[in-house]
Amino acid sequence: MTPDTRPPSSRIPPLTKEELARYARHLVLPEVGVEGQRRLKGSKVLLVGMGGLGSPLGLYLAAAGVGTLGLVDYDVVEHSNLQRQVIHGTSDVGRSKLDSAAARLADVNPNVAIERHEARLSSDNALAILAEYDVVVDGSDNFPTRYLVSDACVLLGKPNVYGSIYRFEGQVSVFWAERGPCYRCLYRDPPPPELVPSCAEGGVLGVLPGIVGSLQAIETIKLLLGAGDALVGRLVLIDALKMSFRELTLDKDPACPACGEHPTIDHLIDYEAFCGVAPRAREDTDAMEVTASELKEELARGKQLVLVDVRETYEWAICRIEGSTLMPMGELPLRAGELDPDADIVTICHRGSRARQATLYLKGEGKQRVRALTGGVDAWAVEVDRGMARY
Repeated sequence: MTPDTRPPSSRIPPLTKEELARYARHLVLPEVGVEGQRRLKGSKVLLVGMGGLGSPLGLYLAAAGVGTLGLVDYDVVEHSNLQRQVIHGTSDVGRSKLDSAAARLADVNPNVAIERHEARLSSDNALAILAEYDVVVDGSDNFPTRYLVSDACVLLGKPNVYGSIYRFEGQVSVFWAERGPCYRCLYRDPPPPELVPSCAEGGVLGVLPGIVGSLQAIETIKLLLGAGDALVGRLVLIDALKMSFRELTLDKDPACPACGEHPTIDHLIDYEAFCGVAPRAREDTDAMEVTASELKEELARGKQLVLVDVRETYEWAICRIEGSTLMPMGELPLRAGELDPDADIVTICHRGSRARQATLYLKGEGKQRVRALTGGVDAWAVEVDRGMARY
């Protein structure tokens, strides 16, 4: 049986006549019924991120009648979001994701109260925001936020419904330190940032967030109802190419710094620094990088530059900077010798992270004049060549 995380009796409102009709298919389920639907109506759930995972989460939890949904996001809708973030539409491009999502959810179910938190979740605001909700659902797409949400949930005693996606693979679990492991029990330390390409760089099958987000929604509803067996202490792994679902048992780590026998984490920390993605000093950046506008000016002056594009072939086919040479990251160890050690080299990728890795590698190979294009071809398309295709 799922551990009880149902809202207190003071938040169990009656159902209106319209709601009785709206939730009729729930009411005939013995595991829900009128009492369970009233509990859903009295519940408060926080959704961290209104992107790929937050889209199905928001739609299904609103449709199910969860009374209050808190939405955390600070981004705007882009064309590249529309392939998977189904809560947003083409007319929403350029609009705040919170505005877009709130309008869509109000149309799905006007009975649901929407609480907006238009901010980047941080160590300064996380505890205050999370404290007001019964369940926290992590729909983020980066390691700093995942560790932040996990630690905040441990400190507050909240269940954390976790999901992640990458390419054709997904993961789902419920981390609840009072009843089982937390996220740190699974991943004690974050991976090096250079080994973790984002969805923008690695891609993601557009349908996959719908599957993972829907599973997160099911786990959330089960927790609110106190029904079924929650994924506490279990991790579901999804491989969409094989269409396989595997389940791993997760044990609480006695040495976990957050929820173990002798925890050492009693406050929220700088998670970007912890995950190795804290901004570098500007003087270091100046020596290692060049902006799109600066690169345009150097090329216009006739400066002799060697432009090395370290993206993959399929990315190169979408767009490229004229005069650049394709040399995918995986081929650098074999092809670095093709580059003159005295050449002025600029490495290029999609949004900058792989180019920075390539810069460090090439410097280690004796190429001293190497810089990365800040923001990659995406920045070039925005700042220099607005006719260039973006992805």
